[in-house]
Amino acid sequence: MQIESNLPSTIDVEARLDQIAKRYKSAGGVGSNVLNVIGGSAEGLIDKLPSPVRRNLESATVKALGQAMKAATSTRSMVPDQKSWLNQAVSAAMGAAGGAGGLPTALAELPVTTTLLLRVIQGVAVEHGFDAHAENVQFDCVQVFSAAGPLSEDDGADLAFLSARVALSGPAMQAVIAKVAPRLALVLGQKLAAQAVPVLGAVAGAATNYAYTSYYQDMAHVHFGLRSLAIEADIPQEELVARLRQKMGRTPSKI
Repeated sequence: MQIESNLPSTIDVEARLDQIAKRYKSAGGVGSNVLNVIGGSAEGLIDKLPSPVRRNLESATVKALGQAMKAATSTRSMVPDQKSWLNQAVSAAMGAAGGAGGLPTALAELPVTTTLLLRVIQGVAVEHGFDAHAENVQFDCVQVFSAAGPLSEDDGADLAFLSARVALSGPAMQAVIAKVAPRLALVLGQKLAAQAVPVLGAVAGAATNYAYTSYYQDMAHVHFGLRSLAIEADIPQEELVARLRQKMGRTPSKI
């Protein structure tokens, strides 16, 4: 007779952290392919945008994020989460359409793509056992956008977004968006500049959107993978982030 044990299964924390570290390190790989396509580097992309666009980038990002959160959450009851390959394919098609007409169409496509990216992040949260409608989970979904970005040249060295916490005041979601927007504005500015590359247009737009979708999907897996591990193993997330830094050879940074 076999007796079933009611003892909890042992969680291999180190193995899970190894998987998360591997995912983090590989997240920006597609972005380098985009830079090869457009024949440049991420460093000077923002400077290629017209000055009026640069000046209004942060306010446009705040608006896009606000619209995206409402749209992404409201569509969850109507449109189920999709497979990662389908999200990437849809995003690439949207990027191609946005890039085909240069900067004007890329700007028009920006809030739509932001909504898709947020839905992808929400889908990953659900995959890790979280409720995408819960307020704190929605905060975390937006927080994922403060990662370095797929065209960053720091090979994913920035781990600050994993342990950053927003001091909420006033309407909570607006506070989170205001905190994340300056960082995301730079990342989205790189996207717009890449899509507006003369001649390449649709090709650059498709490649850029594919890279952004892949990147934020991976960052969401890192973020919510750490959150779920902290709950399952009963270890503070700050400690797990510190251990992840060690595995990736990073020194602690001030948040």
